[in-house]
Amino acid sequence: MAVVAVLGVAAGFWIRRLAAEGGINAARDEARRIREEAEREASERLREAAIEAKEEIHKLRQEVERELTVRRTEILDKERRLQQKEEALDQKGEAIQKRGQLLDGRELQIEAARESLRELEGTVRGELEKVANLTSDEARQILLRHVEEELQGEIARRVREAEAEIKEEGDKRARNILAVAIERYAADHVAESTVSVVELPSDDMKGRIIGREGRNIRAFENLTGIDVIIDDTPEAVVVSGFDPVRREIARLSLERLVADGRIHPGRIEEVVAKVQREMEDRIREEGEQAAYDVGIHDLHPELVKLMGRLRYRTSYGQNALKHSVEVAHIAGMIAAELGCDVAVAKRAGLLHDIGKALTHEAEGTHLELGIELLHKYNEPDVVIWAMEAHHGAEPKTVEAVIVTAADAVSAARPGARRESLELYIKRLRRLEEIADSFDGVDKTYAISAGREVRIIVKPDSIDDQNAMRLSREIARKIEKELTYPGQIKVTVIRETRAVDYAK
Repeated sequence: MAVVAVLGVAAGFWIRRLAAEGGINAARDEARRIREEAEREASERLREAAIEAKEEIHKLRQEVERELTVRRTEILDKERRLQQKEEALDQKGEAIQKRGQLLDGRELQIEAARESLRELEGTVRGELEKVANLTSDEARQILLRHVEEELQGEIARRVREAEAEIKEEGDKRARNILAVAIERYAADHVAESTVSVVELPSDDMKGRIIGREGRNIRAFENLTGIDVIIDDTPEAVVVSGFDPVRREIARLSLERLVADGRIHPGRIEEVVAKVQREMEDRIREEGEQAAYDVGIHDLHPELVKLMGRLRYRTSYGQNALKHSVEVAHIAGMIAAELGCDVAVAKRAGLLHDIGKALTHEAEGTHLELGIELLHKYNEPDVVIWAMEAHHGAEPKTVEAVIVTAADAVSAARPGARRESLELYIKRLRRLEEIADSFDGVDKTYAISAGREVRIIVKPDSIDDQNAMRLSREIARKIEKELTYPGQIKVTVIRETRAVDYAK
């Protein structure tokens, strides 16, 4: 059995060995076949790649040859054009040379003609001097004088035409801007008179106001600083004083005393003190309301208080605070139309008359006081410059001109201000005096309530061109020396009369 087992194992080993050797041989054959196929495929691909490369090279060679042909053609065209240009330049050079020779010949001819003219001019000048008994310098002076006179007339005509054109265009533009500003603001009224009359329920109240031996009226006048005028006016008394705030305090106090009925020195003192405290609050509220209406919210409290005091000031019957608010609105609208700084224009318009709140308490004009106040409370320079310009100072900014125009518009509105007869007559006389101060003026008439001045000149002294110049000079002098609302028309009339008699 053991022998059989050993033989079985040996036989199995041998069989497995033979099978392994057969597999190895098969694998070797398969590998050989795969290698041969790979080599064959590689050689085919190499051959195809070589063919493609040759084709690509052939295409590139054809493209290069085509491009070279195009370039060669362009170069030949350029060479041909350059040759043509050279030939044209050569022809032009020959023509220029011929023209130069011709000009040289003409120059010689001109020089010869000029020399002949000089000789002729000397001869003619000598003959003229003999005939006219004038030297060449004297004749030159006469000629220059005539030319100057003719040029003056022409210059005056040109200036007049230019001024007329500029004035027409400027007036049209200004009217449009002012019309838009006034239309947009459209205030109900601008003029207001300070009320100084207190109505009474009956004339018996006058005796109670006076009091026993006048003690009530004396106490009232001492406390308020205002005079009380009691006359024959039925059921009314008048309070009179230069301080508008004190006058308003007196008016309100008297109205309350009359309404209460208890009038004696103690009660008068109590009511006046209470009204004074209320007036301070009212003044501040008036200033705050004005600043709010205009849209300015960063004013110094003292400036706000002074603005409120303007509520009780008037100028020719126009309420100063309402005038300031109106100027601020109009200035802002004009600035918006012109593309300028609206905030600066409104601020300067509101503050332009701030000095009027102190003119009864401090020395100086309201313009000087206003400038001092604005410097004191650190207002910007542009606001101060605009405020200065509304009374004749040289404008430093466009906003200054705008504020001046807005101030004139507000003051010139129909019914805005009332001018006293004395000032009105004085202005008319001054108009005539200014016109009479010029040479050649015969008569002067101020007409149309001072809106026009007509000047009759002496026709022997003033010609037509000088009449135009005279009207312009008189207008400039009026602008410089007079203050007036709106504008004044200056008309110069020159008339020549020829008179004869048939006998």
